[in-house]
Amino acid sequence: MPRALARASHAPGVSELLTIGQVLARLKPEFPDLSNSKLRFLEERQLVTPVRTESGYRKFSASDVERLRFILALQRDHYLPLKVIRQHLDDLDAGRPSTLPTGTAPTSMLTGARRLNREELLAEAGASAALLDDAIGTSLVPAGEFFGDEAVQVVSALVELKKSGIEPRHLRAVRAAAEREIGLIESAVAPAARRRDAAGRARVAELAREIADQLEIVRSSIIRSEIGRLES
Repeated sequence: MPRALARASHAPGVSELLTIGQVLARLKPEFPDLSNSKLRFLEERQLVTPVRTESGYRKFSASDVERLRFILALQRDHYLPLKVIRQHLDDLDAGRPSTLPTGTAPTSMLTGARRLNREELLAEAGASAALLDDAIGTSLVPAGEFFGDEAVQVVSALVELKKSGIEPRHLRAVRAAAEREIGLIESAVAPAARRRDAAGRARVAELAREIADQLEIVRSSIIRSEIGRLES
């Protein structure tokens, strides 16, 4: 396990630790939406455990900061629910082997998301320009000057699907189904979304990710069941 991700022992003196304001100053350039309330929310969910001074102030170690950077990058770049991230970190803390659903090693997450231009995306995914244009035209990949790792994964999948005769235009129903799921999620989080404070927004985002995770489980089960029917 990378040393920076280990749960801090807080052996150093309090004077060597950082205040919540100092932590925000370090992380906000990478995560502009980060707030005091968001940090408190992550503490409430037991993803980070800063020490408390006798006056009750939170103090964060360098390991805490790197752990927070790791958590925030996973949320931003890979949309993982906090419960998945927490389980992964708990396994690492306990010395158990653990692999994230992204299939990416933890140390690579700390560098942040990649930004690939169109030519780099095509080269890495092994795709044609026409396939990428079709993917953008059917809203399977967002249009833009730069693309991230998720776009690489989607376009790579489209390359493989094309070998079986499945084109991006055939996946309009998949896109429509995903939009309907978004509607379900928005309806489910609507009561919580009425809170306008930063902590409320953080809870809404986490709830939305958790619902999406559960919907993915149901969808995968349905697909596996139907595949099993075809095999029988």
